[in-house]
Amino acid sequence: METWLPGLVILLIVMFAGVPIAMAMAAVGGLGLAVILGFQPAMTIVGQTTFDTGLSYPLSVVPLFVLMGNLVTRAGLSDELYAACHAWLGHRRGGLAMATAVACGGFSAVCGSSLATAATMGKVALPQMRRYRYDDGLASGVIAAGGTLGILIPPSVILVLYGVTAQQDIARLFIAGIVPGLLGVLGYMAAVQVVCWRRPEAGPRAERMGYRDRFAALGGVAGILGLFVLVIGGIYAGIFTATEAAGIGATGAFVIALARRRLTLRNLLETLADTAATTTMMFMVLIGALIFSNFVNIAGLPDFLSSMARASDLPAWAILAAVLMVYLCLGMVLESLSMVLLTVPIFAPVMAGLGYDLVWFGIIVVVVTEISLITPPVGLNVFVLKTVLPDVPLSTIFRGILPFVVADVVRLALLAAVPTLVLFLPDLMR
Repeated sequence: METWLPGLVILLIVMFAGVPIAMAMAAVGGLGLAVILGFQPAMTIVGQTTFDTGLSYPLSVVPLFVLMGNLVTRAGLSDELYAACHAWLGHRRGGLAMATAVACGGFSAVCGSSLATAATMGKVALPQMRRYRYDDGLASGVIAAGGTLGILIPPSVILVLYGVTAQQDIARLFIAGIVPGLLGVLGYMAAVQVVCWRRPEAGPRAERMGYRDRFAALGGVAGILGLFVLVIGGIYAGIFTATEAAGIGATGAFVIALARRRLTLRNLLETLADTAATTTMMFMVLIGALIFSNFVNIAGLPDFLSSMARASDLPAWAILAAVLMVYLCLGMVLESLSMVLLTVPIFAPVMAGLGYDLVWFGIIVVVVTEISLITPPVGLNVFVLKTVLPDVPLSTIFRGILPFVVADVVRLALLAAVPTLVLFLPDLMR
Protein backbone atom coordinates (compact mmCIF):
# COMPACT_ATOMS: atom_id res chain seq x y z
CA MET A 1 0.00 0.00 0.00
CA GLU A 2 1.25 3.50 -0.81
CA THR A 3 2.50 5.20 2.35
CA TRP A 4 0.65 8.44 1.64
CA LEU A 5 -2.78 6.75 1.64
CA PRO A 6 -2.85 5.73 5.32
CA GLY A 7 -1.25 9.09 6.07
CA LEU A 8 -4.18 10.93 4.49
CA VAL A 9 -6.69 8.70 6.25
CA ILE A 10 -5.03 9.25 9.64
CA LEU A 11 -4.91 13.01 9.01
CA LEU A 12 -8.65 13.14 8.28
CA ILE A 13 -9.46 11.06 11.37
CA VAL A 14 -7.27 13.24 13.60
CA MET A 15 -8.76 16.48 12.21
CA PHE A 16 -12.35 15.30 12.64
CA ALA A 17 -11.46 14.24 16.18
CA GLY A 18 -10.95 17.92 16.92
CA VAL A 19 -7.15 18.16 16.92
CA PRO A 20 -6.04 21.60 15.61
CA ILE A 21 -5.13 21.39 11.93
CA ALA A 22 -1.57 22.68 12.46
CA MET A 23 -0.80 19.99 15.04
CA ALA A 24 -2.56 17.31 12.97
CA MET A 25 -0.54 18.04 9.81
CA ALA A 26 2.76 18.29 11.69
CA ALA A 27 2.18 15.08 13.66
CA VAL A 28 0.99 12.97 10.72
CA GLY A 29 3.68 14.40 8.43
CA GLY A 30 6.42 13.76 11.00
CA LEU A 31 5.16 10.23 11.65
CA GLY A 32 4.99 9.50 7.93
CA LEU A 33 8.54 10.75 7.40
CA ALA A 34 9.72 8.56 10.28
CA VAL A 35 8.10 5.50 8.70
CA ILE A 36 9.73 6.19 5.30
CA LEU A 37 13.13 7.60 6.29
CA GLY A 38 13.64 6.64 9.91
CA PHE A 39 13.27 8.64 13.10
CA GLN A 40 16.50 10.68 13.00
CA PRO A 41 16.20 11.90 9.37
CA ALA A 42 12.52 12.68 9.95
CA MET A 43 13.27 14.82 13.01
CA THR A 44 16.01 16.59 11.06
CA ILE A 45 13.51 17.52 8.36
CA VAL A 46 10.93 18.64 10.92
CA GLY A 47 13.47 20.79 12.77
CA GLN A 48 14.95 22.29 9.62
CA THR A 49 11.50 23.06 8.19
CA THR A 50 10.49 24.84 11.39
CA PHE A 51 13.76 26.79 11.52
CA ASP A 52 13.71 27.81 7.87
CA THR A 53 10.07 28.90 7.98
CA GLY A 54 10.57 31.02 11.07
CA LEU A 55 13.54 32.81 9.48
CA SER A 56 12.10 33.05 5.95
CA TYR A 57 12.60 36.56 4.53
CA PRO A 58 9.67 36.32 2.06
CA LEU A 59 7.35 35.42 4.96
CA SER A 60 8.20 38.64 6.79
CA VAL A 61 5.41 40.19 4.71
CA VAL A 62 2.84 38.24 6.76
CA PRO A 63 3.13 40.08 10.10
CA LEU A 64 3.59 43.40 8.31
CA PHE A 65 0.45 43.06 6.18
CA VAL A 66 -1.50 41.76 9.19
CA LEU A 67 -0.29 44.81 11.14
CA MET A 68 -1.30 47.11 8.28
CA GLY A 69 -4.81 45.65 8.26
CA ASN A 70 -5.15 45.94 12.03
CA LEU A 71 -4.00 49.57 11.99
CA VAL A 72 -6.38 50.45 9.16
CA THR A 73 -9.24 48.89 11.11
CA ARG A 74 -8.18 50.78 14.23
CA ALA A 75 -8.05 54.04 12.27
CA GLY A 76 -11.76 53.76 11.45
CA LEU A 77 -11.35 54.18 7.69
CA SER A 78 -14.23 51.78 7.07
CA ASP A 79 -16.80 54.38 8.15
CA GLU A 80 -15.64 56.99 5.63
CA LEU A 81 -15.34 54.38 2.89
CA TYR A 82 -18.90 53.22 3.39
CA ALA A 83 -20.14 56.83 3.61
CA ALA A 84 -18.56 57.60 0.22
CA CYS A 85 -20.11 54.52 -1.40
CA HIS A 86 -23.45 55.39 0.21
CA ALA A 87 -23.31 58.91 -1.23
CA TRP A 88 -22.81 57.67 -4.80
CA LEU A 89 -24.97 54.53 -4.84
CA GLY A 90 -27.49 54.79 -2.00
CA HIS A 91 -30.25 56.42 -4.09
CA ARG A 92 -30.54 53.36 -6.33
CA ARG A 93 -32.80 50.42 -5.54
CA GLY A 94 -30.58 48.11 -3.54
CA GLY A 95 -27.99 50.89 -3.59
CA LEU A 96 -26.90 50.50 0.04
CA ALA A 97 -26.23 46.81 -0.54
CA MET A 98 -24.22 47.72 -3.67
CA ALA A 99 -22.38 50.34 -1.63
CA THR A 100 -21.56 47.64 0.92
CA ALA A 101 -20.08 45.40 -1.80
CA VAL A 102 -17.93 48.25 -3.10
CA ALA A 103 -16.89 49.26 0.42
CA CYS A 104 -15.91 45.66 1.22
CA GLY A 105 -13.73 45.61 -1.90
CA GLY A 106 -12.10 48.89 -0.95
CA PHE A 107 -11.53 47.86 2.65
CA SER A 108 -10.09 44.53 1.50
CA ALA A 109 -7.49 46.42 -0.52
CA VAL A 110 -5.80 47.60 2.66
CA CYS A 111 -6.94 44.96 5.14
CA GLY A 112 -6.13 41.58 3.59
CA SER A 113 -8.41 39.60 5.92
CA SER A 114 -11.83 38.23 5.03
CA LEU A 115 -12.88 37.82 8.65
CA ALA A 116 -11.86 41.37 9.59
CA THR A 117 -13.62 42.78 6.52
CA ALA A 118 -16.87 40.94 7.29
CA ALA A 119 -16.80 41.86 10.99
CA THR A 120 -15.96 45.52 10.36
CA MET A 121 -18.46 46.09 7.56
CA GLY A 122 -21.11 44.26 9.56
CA LYS A 123 -20.83 46.89 12.27
CA VAL A 124 -20.73 49.77 9.77
CA ALA A 125 -23.19 48.80 7.03
CA LEU A 126 -25.98 46.79 8.63
CA PRO A 127 -27.32 49.59 10.88
CA GLN A 128 -27.64 51.84 7.82
CA MET A 129 -29.41 49.18 5.76
CA ARG A 130 -31.78 48.43 8.63
CA ARG A 131 -32.50 52.14 8.93
CA TYR A 132 -33.88 52.03 5.38
CA ARG A 133 -35.71 48.74 6.06
CA TYR A 134 -33.55 46.47 3.92
CA ASP A 135 -34.29 42.76 4.07
CA ASP A 136 -32.01 41.15 6.68
CA GLY A 137 -31.15 38.33 4.31
CA LEU A 138 -29.93 40.67 1.56
CA ALA A 139 -28.11 42.92 4.02
CA SER A 140 -26.27 40.14 5.88
CA GLY A 141 -25.66 38.17 2.68
CA VAL A 142 -23.86 41.00 0.91
CA ILE A 143 -21.71 41.68 3.99
CA ALA A 144 -20.70 38.02 4.35
CA ALA A 145 -19.99 37.68 0.62
CA GLY A 146 -18.21 41.02 0.36
CA GLY A 147 -15.99 40.04 3.25
CA THR A 148 -14.56 37.14 1.24
CA LEU A 149 -12.81 39.63 -1.04
CA GLY A 150 -10.29 40.18 1.75
CA ILE A 151 -8.30 37.10 0.79
CA LEU A 152 -8.19 37.96 -2.94
CA ILE A 153 -7.78 41.70 -3.44
CA PRO A 154 -4.13 42.48 -2.64
CA PRO A 155 -2.45 42.59 -0.25
CA SER A 156 -3.67 39.11 0.66
CA VAL A 157 -1.97 37.00 3.30
CA ILE A 158 -3.32 33.78 1.77
CA LEU A 159 -1.75 34.72 -1.58
CA VAL A 160 1.56 35.19 0.25
CA LEU A 161 1.31 31.73 1.83
CA TYR A 162 0.25 30.19 -1.49
CA GLY A 163 3.25 31.83 -3.17
CA VAL A 164 5.65 30.43 -0.58
CA THR A 165 4.09 26.95 -0.71
CA ALA A 166 3.89 26.77 -4.53
CA GLN A 167 7.17 28.70 -5.01
CA GLN A 168 5.54 31.47 -7.05
CA ASP A 169 6.37 35.17 -7.19
CA ILE A 170 4.27 37.00 -4.57
CA ALA A 171 4.29 40.29 -6.49
CA ARG A 172 2.79 38.59 -9.57
CA LEU A 173 0.16 36.92 -7.41
CA PHE A 174 -0.83 40.26 -5.90
CA ILE A 175 -1.21 41.92 -9.30
CA ALA A 176 -3.10 38.88 -10.64
CA GLY A 177 -5.70 39.28 -7.88
CA ILE A 178 -6.80 42.78 -8.93
CA VAL A 179 -9.07 41.98 -11.91
CA PRO A 180 -10.73 38.91 -10.29
CA GLY A 181 -11.34 41.05 -7.19
CA LEU A 182 -13.01 43.78 -9.26
CA LEU A 183 -15.09 41.14 -11.05
CA GLY A 184 -16.16 39.90 -7.63
CA VAL A 185 -17.40 43.37 -6.64
CA LEU A 186 -19.27 43.76 -9.96
CA GLY A 187 -20.75 40.27 -9.58
CA TYR A 188 -22.06 41.04 -6.10
CA MET A 189 -23.58 44.30 -7.35
CA ALA A 190 -25.30 42.38 -10.15
CA ALA A 191 -26.61 39.84 -7.61
CA VAL A 192 -28.08 42.71 -5.56
CA GLN A 193 -29.79 44.05 -8.67
CA VAL A 194 -31.31 40.67 -9.46
CA VAL A 195 -32.63 40.30 -5.90
CA CYS A 196 -34.15 43.79 -5.96
CA TRP A 197 -35.62 43.20 -9.43
CA ARG A 198 -37.43 40.12 -8.11
CA ARG A 199 -38.29 41.67 -4.71
CA PRO A 200 -38.17 45.49 -4.84
CA GLU A 201 -39.08 45.74 -1.17
CA ALA A 202 -35.82 43.97 -0.22
CA GLY A 203 -33.70 47.04 -1.06
CA PRO A 204 -35.53 50.39 -0.80
CA ARG A 205 -33.93 53.53 -2.16
CA ALA A 206 -32.18 55.99 0.16
CA GLU A 207 -32.27 59.74 -0.36
CA ARG A 208 -30.33 61.16 -3.32
CA MET A 209 -27.36 63.32 -2.37
CA GLY A 210 -26.16 66.31 -4.36
CA TYR A 211 -22.88 66.17 -6.26
CA ARG A 212 -21.25 68.57 -3.79
CA ASP A 213 -21.94 66.12 -0.95
CA ARG A 214 -20.84 63.18 -3.09
CA PHE A 215 -17.46 64.70 -3.91
CA ALA A 216 -17.04 65.82 -0.31
CA ALA A 217 -17.60 62.21 0.80
CA LEU A 218 -14.78 61.08 -1.50
CA GLY A 219 -12.34 62.99 0.70
CA GLY A 220 -12.77 60.33 3.35
CA VAL A 221 -11.39 57.58 1.09
CA ALA A 222 -8.17 59.43 0.26
CA GLY A 223 -6.29 57.50 2.95
CA ILE A 224 -7.33 54.05 1.72
CA LEU A 225 -6.82 54.98 -1.94
CA GLY A 226 -3.41 56.47 -1.25
CA LEU A 227 -2.28 53.45 0.75
CA PHE A 228 -3.45 51.01 -1.93
CA VAL A 229 -1.78 52.97 -4.75
CA LEU A 230 1.42 53.26 -2.72
CA VAL A 231 1.64 49.55 -1.92
CA ILE A 232 0.33 47.90 -5.09
CA GLY A 233 1.46 50.64 -7.47
CA GLY A 234 4.96 50.44 -6.06
CA ILE A 235 5.04 46.66 -6.55
CA TYR A 236 3.63 46.88 -10.08
CA ALA A 237 6.08 49.61 -11.11
CA GLY A 238 8.98 47.62 -9.70
CA ILE A 239 9.90 50.38 -7.24
CA PHE A 240 10.00 47.95 -4.35
CA THR A 241 9.48 44.27 -3.61
CA ALA A 242 6.44 42.76 -1.91
CA THR A 243 8.39 42.57 1.36
CA GLU A 244 9.40 46.23 1.16
CA ALA A 245 5.81 47.12 0.22
CA ALA A 246 4.58 45.40 3.38
CA GLY A 247 6.84 47.54 5.54
CA ILE A 248 5.85 50.72 3.70
CA GLY A 249 2.16 49.80 3.95
CA ALA A 250 2.36 49.13 7.69
CA THR A 251 4.18 52.43 8.21
CA GLY A 252 1.59 54.27 6.10
CA ALA A 253 -1.27 52.75 8.09
CA PHE A 254 0.47 53.74 11.33
CA VAL A 255 0.83 57.34 10.14
CA ILE A 256 -2.84 57.46 9.08
CA ALA A 257 -3.98 56.11 12.45
CA LEU A 258 -1.83 58.69 14.24
CA ALA A 259 -3.07 61.53 12.03
CA ARG A 260 -6.68 60.58 12.75
CA ARG A 261 -5.93 60.48 16.49
CA ARG A 262 -7.29 56.95 16.76
CA LEU A 263 -4.13 55.47 18.24
CA THR A 264 -3.34 55.47 21.95
CA LEU A 265 -0.58 53.57 23.71
CA ARG A 266 -3.13 51.06 25.00
CA ASN A 267 -4.78 50.23 21.69
CA LEU A 268 -1.38 50.25 19.94
CA LEU A 269 -0.26 47.51 22.32
CA GLU A 270 -3.55 45.66 21.68
CA THR A 271 -2.99 45.97 17.93
CA LEU A 272 0.54 44.60 18.21
CA ALA A 273 -0.68 41.73 20.40
CA ASP A 274 -3.45 40.86 17.91
CA THR A 275 -0.91 40.96 15.08
CA ALA A 276 1.46 38.66 16.96
CA ALA A 277 -1.33 36.18 17.80
CA THR A 278 -2.62 36.08 14.20
CA THR A 279 0.88 35.72 12.77
CA THR A 280 1.72 32.91 15.20
CA MET A 281 -1.42 31.02 14.23
CA MET A 282 -0.62 31.37 10.52
CA PHE A 283 2.99 30.28 10.95
CA MET A 284 1.96 27.23 12.97
CA VAL A 285 -0.46 26.16 10.23
CA LEU A 286 2.17 26.85 7.55
CA ILE A 287 4.87 24.85 9.37
CA GLY A 288 2.46 21.94 9.83
CA ALA A 289 1.52 22.11 6.15
CA LEU A 290 5.15 22.16 5.01
CA ILE A 291 6.00 19.15 7.17
CA PHE A 292 3.02 17.30 5.74
CA SER A 293 4.02 18.48 2.25
CA ASN A 294 7.48 16.95 2.68
CA PHE A 295 5.84 13.68 3.66
CA VAL A 296 3.44 13.48 0.69
CA ASN A 297 6.19 14.50 -1.74
CA ILE A 298 8.60 11.85 -0.48
CA ALA A 299 5.75 9.31 -0.38
CA GLY A 300 5.04 10.09 -4.05
CA LEU A 301 1.46 11.39 -3.92
CA PRO A 302 1.96 14.25 -6.45
CA ASP A 303 3.69 11.84 -8.86
CA PHE A 304 0.88 9.33 -8.37
CA LEU A 305 -1.79 11.94 -9.13
CA SER A 306 0.14 13.22 -12.16
CA SER A 307 0.44 9.67 -13.50
CA MET A 308 -3.27 9.11 -12.97
CA ALA A 309 -4.07 12.36 -14.78
CA ARG A 310 -1.92 11.36 -17.77
CA ALA A 311 -3.31 7.82 -17.85
CA SER A 312 -6.93 8.93 -17.61
CA ASP A 313 -6.89 10.46 -21.12
CA LEU A 314 -9.24 13.13 -19.76
CA PRO A 315 -8.79 16.66 -21.12
CA ALA A 316 -6.99 19.11 -18.85
CA TRP A 317 -10.18 21.10 -18.22
CA ALA A 318 -11.96 18.00 -16.90
CA ILE A 319 -9.15 17.30 -14.42
CA LEU A 320 -9.23 20.96 -13.37
CA ALA A 321 -13.00 20.71 -12.83
CA ALA A 322 -12.49 17.62 -10.65
CA VAL A 323 -9.86 19.44 -8.56
CA LEU A 324 -12.20 22.40 -8.10
CA MET A 325 -14.96 20.06 -6.96
CA VAL A 326 -12.57 18.68 -4.34
CA TYR A 327 -11.96 22.24 -3.12
CA LEU A 328 -15.68 22.97 -2.93
CA CYS A 329 -16.26 19.82 -0.87
CA LEU A 330 -13.30 20.49 1.43
CA GLY A 331 -14.54 24.04 1.94
CA MET A 332 -17.63 22.67 3.65
CA VAL A 333 -15.56 21.22 6.50
CA LEU A 334 -12.23 23.12 6.56
CA GLU A 335 -11.43 26.80 7.05
CA SER A 336 -9.68 28.62 4.21
CA LEU A 337 -6.07 28.82 5.40
CA SER A 338 -5.86 25.15 6.33
CA MET A 339 -7.53 24.11 3.08
CA VAL A 340 -5.11 26.05 0.89
CA LEU A 341 -1.97 24.95 2.73
CA LEU A 342 -3.09 21.32 2.90
CA THR A 343 -3.98 20.95 -0.78
CA VAL A 344 -1.58 23.18 -2.72
CA PRO A 345 1.46 20.87 -2.25
CA ILE A 346 -0.67 18.02 -3.64
CA PHE A 347 -2.44 19.71 -6.55
CA ALA A 348 0.07 22.35 -7.71
CA PRO A 349 2.48 19.80 -9.28
CA VAL A 350 -0.45 18.14 -11.07
CA MET A 351 -1.64 21.46 -12.49
CA ALA A 352 1.87 22.41 -13.55
CA GLY A 353 2.22 19.02 -15.28
CA LEU A 354 -0.98 19.74 -17.23
CA GLY A 355 0.51 23.01 -18.45
CA TYR A 356 -1.46 25.41 -16.26
CA ASP A 357 0.17 28.59 -14.99
CA LEU A 358 0.53 28.33 -11.20
CA VAL A 359 -0.11 32.06 -10.69
CA TRP A 360 -3.45 31.60 -12.45
CA PHE A 361 -4.12 28.43 -10.46
CA GLY A 362 -3.40 30.32 -7.24
CA ILE A 363 -6.10 32.87 -8.04
CA ILE A 364 -8.54 30.08 -8.95
CA VAL A 365 -7.80 28.36 -5.63
CA VAL A 366 -8.44 31.58 -3.70
CA VAL A 367 -11.73 32.19 -5.54
CA VAL A 368 -12.87 28.66 -4.67
CA THR A 369 -11.77 29.30 -1.10
CA GLU A 370 -13.86 32.49 -1.09
CA ILE A 371 -16.91 30.39 -1.94
CA SER A 372 -16.09 28.02 0.93
CA LEU A 373 -16.11 30.95 3.36
CA ILE A 374 -19.85 31.44 2.83
CA THR A 375 -21.10 27.89 2.28
CA PRO A 376 -22.51 25.62 5.01
CA PRO A 377 -21.81 23.88 7.29
CA VAL A 378 -18.62 25.81 8.18
CA GLY A 379 -19.06 29.11 6.31
CA LEU A 380 -16.56 30.89 8.55
CA ASN A 381 -17.58 34.38 7.40
CA VAL A 382 -21.19 33.57 8.25
CA PHE A 383 -20.33 32.62 11.82
CA VAL A 384 -18.10 35.68 12.26
CA LEU A 385 -20.99 37.83 11.05
CA LYS A 386 -23.33 36.00 13.42
CA THR A 387 -21.18 37.02 16.39
CA VAL A 388 -21.34 40.66 15.24
CA LEU A 389 -25.10 40.45 14.50
CA PRO A 390 -26.47 38.04 17.14
CA ASP A 391 -30.10 38.95 16.42
CA VAL A 392 -29.94 37.76 12.78
CA PRO A 393 -30.69 33.99 12.48
CA LEU A 394 -28.12 31.83 10.70
CA SER A 395 -30.85 30.59 8.36
CA THR A 396 -31.50 34.19 7.28
CA ILE A 397 -27.82 34.82 6.55
CA PHE A 398 -27.43 31.59 4.56
CA ARG A 399 -30.61 32.36 2.60
CA GLY A 400 -29.31 35.82 1.77
CA ILE A 401 -25.97 34.44 0.62
CA LEU A 402 -27.35 32.21 -2.16
CA PRO A 403 -27.42 34.89 -4.94
CA PHE A 404 -23.83 35.81 -4.13
CA VAL A 405 -22.68 32.18 -4.26
CA VAL A 406 -24.19 32.00 -7.75
CA ALA A 407 -22.27 35.16 -8.70
CA ASP A 408 -19.06 33.58 -7.36
CA VAL A 409 -19.60 30.36 -9.33
CA VAL A 410 -20.12 32.38 -12.54
CA ARG A 411 -16.92 34.33 -11.84
CA LEU A 412 -15.02 31.12 -11.16
CA ALA A 413 -16.19 29.63 -14.47
CA LEU A 414 -15.22 32.82 -16.31
CA LEU A 415 -11.73 32.93 -14.81
CA ALA A 416 -11.21 29.23 -15.51
CA ALA A 417 -12.35 29.60 -19.13
CA VAL A 418 -10.42 32.83 -19.83
CA PRO A 419 -7.05 32.72 -17.99
CA THR A 420 -6.04 35.99 -19.67
CA LEU A 421 -8.34 37.84 -17.26
CA VAL A 422 -5.99 36.79 -14.47
CA LEU A 423 -2.64 36.89 -16.24
CA PHE A 424 -2.63 39.96 -18.46
CA LEU A 425 -1.67 42.40 -15.68
CA PRO A 426 1.15 40.20 -14.25
CA ASP A 427 2.44 39.62 -17.78
CA LEU A 428 2.80 43.38 -18.27
CA MET A 429 5.28 43.41 -15.35
CA ARG A 430 7.84 41.39 -17.31
